Amino acid sequence: MRYAICFTPSASDPLSHVAANWLGRNVFSGDMVEPPAIRGLGIHEIAFHTAVPRRYGFHGVLKAPFHLSSEVSESQLLRDLMRFCGTLSPFQIPRLEVARLGTFYSLSPIRPCDQVHYLSSAIVQEFDRFRAPLSEADIERSDPDGLSAAQFANLHRWGNPYVMDEFRFHMPVTGPVNAIDMPRIEQALRSIFDPVLVEPVTVSNVALMIEEGAGGPFRVHSLHPMGKVSARKIA
Repeated sequence: MRYAICFTPSASDPLSHVAANWLGRNVFSGDMVEPPAIRGLGIHEIAFHTAVPRRYGFHGVLKAPFHLSSEVSESQLLRDLMRFCGTLSPFQIPRLEVARLGTFYSLSPIRPCDQVHYLSSAIVQEFDRFRAPLSEADIERSDPDGLSAAQFANLHRWGNPYVMDEFRFHMPVTGPVNAIDMPRIEQALRSIFDPVLVEPVTVSNVALMIEEGAGGPFRVHSLHPMGKVSARKIA
């Protein structure tokens, strides 16, 4: 079983609803959801292209999945995450857009957001003590030969190559897509997501996500509000 610290909008947010429909699974309940009807894109094709992100659920990773160290407990992780989030201030990410990252599609900020970059770096450092050391198999799965020097150093120091200066916030919505299919998939993604991406995205909670068994799907274990209770604005 692994844990991850992520951002995902609240369960009632329209973006969460649209993402759950597209991916075919609700990251809060774990329930499967029937995909939308899209002209020119069959249900089975949607299921194929969303297989990878469906397992992880709709999220933007802040601290990548990790096994819990034998020296700590889940209750300690929950307590410290709650306390940590109480020291943070909510903020907004500039509008998200459908963006291609290599062969994958994600929702990414239209311009860099220093606040989400700082949040991820702070969480990676603050909660590294909860992470069990990587095994040799874990390191090999990260394809160390294909990493840059900075990414290789991050892998061995923080358990993930893509942290600190190598971090780029994104919320995956497909697995790898063949070049010939990209125009159709991108058009479908824009038709689905653009209507709910017209406003900035408010980051006011941090999600602790949990893997349901080895290799199982992830779901939201708990949402941790940012800011002191007395200062929180009720939506």
